[in-house]
Amino acid sequence: MNQAFALRGTVVTGGRCLEDGLVVVDGGTIAYAGAAAGYAGPLPERVEMVKDGWICPGFVDIHMHGIAGCDTMDGTPESLQTISRALARFGVTSFLATTMTASYAELEKAIRNIAEVSRAGTEGAAVAGIHLEGPWINPRYKGAQNEAHIVAPKLAEVRRLYELAGGLLKVVTIAPEQPEALEAIRWLKEQGVIVSAGHTGATFAQAQHAVECGVQHFTHCFNAMTGLHHREPGVVGAAMVHEQLSTELIADGEHVHPAVMRILYRLKSAGRLALVSDSMRAAALGDGVYDLGGQEVHVRGTQAKLANGTLAGSILTLNRAVQNMVTLCGVPLPEAVAMASQTPAEIVGLGGQKGRLEAGYDADITVLNPSYGVEATYVAGRRVYRAQA
Repeated sequence: MNQAFALRGTVVTGGRCLEDGLVVVDGGTIAYAGAAAGYAGPLPERVEMVKDGWICPGFVDIHMHGIAGCDTMDGTPESLQTISRALARFGVTSFLATTMTASYAELEKAIRNIAEVSRAGTEGAAVAGIHLEGPWINPRYKGAQNEAHIVAPKLAEVRRLYELAGGLLKVVTIAPEQPEALEAIRWLKEQGVIVSAGHTGATFAQAQHAVECGVQHFTHCFNAMTGLHHREPGVVGAAMVHEQLSTELIADGEHVHPAVMRILYRLKSAGRLALVSDSMRAAALGDGVYDLGGQEVHVRGTQAKLANGTLAGSILTLNRAVQNMVTLCGVPLPEAVAMASQTPAEIVGLGGQKGRLEAGYDADITVLNPSYGVEATYVAGRRVYRAQA
């Protein structure tokens, strides 16, 4: 059992920044989170002071492919452990290992590996499940996915991958207008999987029907989907008009203009808008040429692109996504933090355990400095990252 400890400083909890706050951790669980003056129990022997910055709930990335030179599709424990450790450096405490369009043999290898690593445990951020992005998408909206492996979602194959995941399949991105998609959507919803419309050329009417069949979420809103037009609202219009449905946003200022990021925030609110990285293996490495699903990706500055100029995932990290929502869009810090923690946790069914600093929740904690850099990350009360002095 982890040793009890406490963090004292400005705590992001209950939708506000609580100055002189206190978070007490015991046995991997939060025992208290609130005003330091309101804590009546004995303090643990170890109390760490956070003089500048914020004590936040750990970030939950529900759409990320890779980082630090590794990718989920590598299909090896070593790669997934590297991803886990690297994510902790940027404040992520839980993540959905996200696949991409590939052959069924490659997908099966990746899914088996994720399941094995999830059972064995990780050294950094915890594997909270799987996000299957592709191969059931529209080739005209493939983005940086490999068109050679795009197929229709035949129910037998959908069932097989679901069973192979052993309960870890949390989100499936699908193009609902494709042949056989609606049957797959209905079945996946019955299993409790979050079905997300993405990489789709659906019309507004088709998107509306997909929602009736079970679509609950939208993958990286605005990107790789039909856009908003005043006579044909498209998938973006469906995402906007359904207030109860959630959507992802890649808040790097490259995939979506900051003004549009703010519009989406105002429409969806922090409670239905999840910040995601959609990061690929080049994240945290810098400029260079990298591989994404067998395709060459060129990274320069804040952009990752195929040779033809198509955006190819991102090199964003969630701490910077939070920063961008605050500095580019004027979002209050507690709401920006919620979009990277509480909201994604709730979307994938982990809202009773993760995403908040409250008594009884997992002690998943991220400490940010005033520049939004990560000073420390804790997973279930265990410190998995500490910035070098």
